Amino acid sequence: MDMNSTMGKNKVRHRRGPLRSWLLMGTLALGTAATVAACSSSPSSTPAGSSASSAPAGGSSAASTTISAKSVPGVGTVLVNGQGQTLYMLTSEQGGKITCTQANGCTQTWPETLLTSRGTTAKAGSGVQSSLLGTVKDASGNLEVTYNHWPLYTFSGDSGPGVAKGQGLTSFGGTWYVLNGSGNPVASGGASAGNGY
Repeated sequence: MDMNSTMGKNKVRHRRGPLRSWLLMGTLALGTAATVAACSSSPSSTPAGSSASSAPAGGSSAASTTISAKSVPGVGTVLVNGQGQTLYMLTSEQGGKITCTQANGCTQTWPETLLTSRGTTAKAGSGVQSSLLGTVKDASGNLEVTYNHWPLYTFSGDSGPGVAKGQGLTSFGGTWYVLNGSGNPVASGGASAGNGY
């Protein structure tokens, strides 16, 4: 091996060393900048009609603390939450007594309608009497929204607003019904079942 070829190889190695270091440093700087940007970013605004909530994942979202009455096919004008989802009551919970709990698995199928951490009462939307809105503490100490003393739930089997597939189902010690604006359970086809539970 001659001296010139050895020096040529060393020069090539020497030239590649700083280039590799520069590329590595550039990549690390970009990665660090991206990480800092991702960690420090936060939403700048909250969509209208909603607010931040520390409600448990099993409960309905913060938007559901507004209760309204809307027409739902098959059951008539009934209570819905702020997202338009149909609300239900359970006959075994007359007088605000909670029997649908996380412990018995009920709230996985029938999520509670909870107040936000900032709220003390639910907001009455159109067709709802504010005097009938109230709260009751669930087993975890969260405030669940009631209407005419009935704790309110959504149904996981409803695909979205305007659906009432939970109407008339029997489970967890009672029967599930929607409520009308007067606070009475609706048995079927929009007829009031009365308060005789």
